[in-house]
Amino acid sequence: MKRREFLRLGAAVAATGVVGSSLWQEALAAFPAVDGPSPYGPLGPPDANGLRLPAGFQSRLVATSGLPVPGTGYTWHTFPDGGATFPIQGGWIYVSNSEFIAIAGSGGAGAVRFDHQGNVVDAYRILAGTDLNCAGGATPWGTWISCEEIDTGYAWECDPTGQQPGVRRSGLGRFKHEAAAVDPEFRHVYLTEDEGDGRLYRFTPAVWGDLASGLLEVARVDAAGDVAWIPVPEPDPPAPITNPTRHQVSDSTPFNRGEGMVWRDGHVYFTTTGDDRVWDLETASQQLRVLYDRSLDPGDRLNGVDNITAARSGDLLVAEDHKGGEQELVLIAPDGVVSPFCQLTGADQADSEITGPAFDPWGRRLYFSSQRAGSLGIGLTYEVSGPFRQSATGGGCAGPV
Repeated sequence: MKRREFLRLGAAVAATGVVGSSLWQEALAAFPAVDGPSPYGPLGPPDANGLRLPAGFQSRLVATSGLPVPGTGYTWHTFPDGGATFPIQGGWIYVSNSEFIAIAGSGGAGAVRFDHQGNVVDAYRILAGTDLNCAGGATPWGTWISCEEIDTGYAWECDPTGQQPGVRRSGLGRFKHEAAAVDPEFRHVYLTEDEGDGRLYRFTPAVWGDLASGLLEVARVDAAGDVAWIPVPEPDPPAPITNPTRHQVSDSTPFNRGEGMVWRDGHVYFTTTGDDRVWDLETASQQLRVLYDRSLDPGDRLNGVDNITAARSGDLLVAEDHKGGEQELVLIAPDGVVSPFCQLTGADQADSEITGPAFDPWGRRLYFSSQRAGSLGIGLTYEVSGPFRQSATGGGCAGPV
């Protein structure tokens, strides 16, 4: 056992005061990340937008639900949720889901286009007519997978530029979708399901780069963390659904409300909000472990784990979704230390949640939303810029400023 792992294990045991075999075995298997000092230093006082950030970072409000995105004619959608960025000639695009029903132009997903200096130059809809689009994932070929979080939900493949309409991808399953992550090395799409007994899925396209057809499988995890994949007999059951995908393979493994998901350097990281865990699936070995477990963290840092993204440094940023508290974006560093990166302040933010964290293509700017601020539940989409680390030991950044 490495010294760092031993110290983290000791912290978990000390937090509970128990050295019983069951706790010891659970902690030993997980080596869970625990609370500690941030590589960026402590959070400062709230800025003009009510965000507490480390020194050197600043925020701006990019869009507000129900109002035109400044400088454009597009009214920002209700309840902004999962998001991603895409490089384009002369700048980049941030796409954002709308976790709302498809009425009066709501639902689906929208996008903001930035020039190379970060100025907003356009905003528009990229998906319409879908319901409760929660999270999703970007593909290596430059499209956005937008996921419907309803019992009969589908995954939709969208063009971030808005030039092509979104396309339903039935092969990715029909269930209460949450997020997707594409592994470009082994050519799989991983999917989470937001149910108390939700499953972890894997889709293998028949042709790489084309989600029109392929094989959907569900995970079976053994006691050692080894993952086997079993074909789902009926990925697209007819409505009303009497044989949901999560129950079609009797010995598949349940997860307590699968949420955000991201691929990074041979690992798929995903969260389960029902038990406040962050999971780490190594795709080459198909080994699954718990990276963070709130019950084993003496600092009790992460509460209501939800959306997740990865920085170039290997840092993970996890968004919180919990009622009646101060919502935070929390950083999990490669050395296993967990610390706050951003905190929303003010009573109007207490019952919101942080959604859609995504870095620009150069890792210098971070986008995310407060989904339901105030009594009217108004979505606020922010940009945070500053000296984001490009490696686990340093800072600085290339790319547009």
